[in-house]
Amino acid sequence: MIIDCHCHTGKGDRMTAPWNTDAPIEPYLKRARAAGIDKTVVFSVFHTDYERGNRQVARVVARYPDRLIGFVMVHASRDTGRISQMVRQGVREWGFRGIKVHGLESAPTREVCDVARKFRLPVLVDVGTKPEIADMFAPQYRDVNFIVPHLGSFIGDWKAHQRTVDQICRHPNVYTDTSSVRHFDYLVDAIRRAGARKVLFGSDGPWMHPGVELHKIKLLGLSPKARALVLGGNVLRLIGLTPSRTPAEAMYADAPVRS
Repeated sequence: MIIDCHCHTGKGDRMTAPWNTDAPIEPYLKRARAAGIDKTVVFSVFHTDYERGNRQVARVVARYPDRLIGFVMVHASRDTGRISQMVRQGVREWGFRGIKVHGLESAPTREVCDVARKFRLPVLVDVGTKPEIADMFAPQYRDVNFIVPHLGSFIGDWKAHQRTVDQICRHPNVYTDTSSVRHFDYLVDAIRRAGARKVLFGSDGPWMHPGVELHKIKLLGLSPKARALVLGGNVLRLIGLTPSRTPAEAMYADAPVRS
């Protein structure tokens, strides 16, 4: 099973850039199907109200329940005091399986990490221009898994790639994804040094073509076992699913009951 761990959907309200304006899922799904991608993790575009953004994502996931898995997106500062409520709704009402935080808005706080621990969810945290923050939150929350996308830098900062490779080697609870990584040798280095269990396939759709991003994984020349981990096994493990278990089934089977 091939799972894209990184895709945006919904409509933003700022309308100053693609990532806060519109992320239509249908063109992405057509491309993903053609590329052989079975399922995709989706979360909101940038929005000034993530309660609204998450509801949009929930409606999209409901239209394509066999293709999409939702993550709750939160603004760590602006949503202070209501993050647990937002995540609870995402998990219990919509079957969402993780949390997304973007460091360019606000880096993960203890509230975000405590909620992730409570609901046993991974946190996909874009560190923005500060990969060093992973060295702060990862040791503080060893029982929370963090996925640092873009190998630490969407803009291709080689120093951030190097630091993120080092972090996924040193921290047992830090992972990375392959989305938008243009410097191919850093992906090679990440697999070589940290192992296939620490790297997840992601596309950063719908703006990045999932077929192009997927081809990078094929070019890594991985063994069948390692490729299976990168292309789906790792994300299934982190979000607590198996290929035969849908998000809806998992929501009722093992949703946290702690209040």
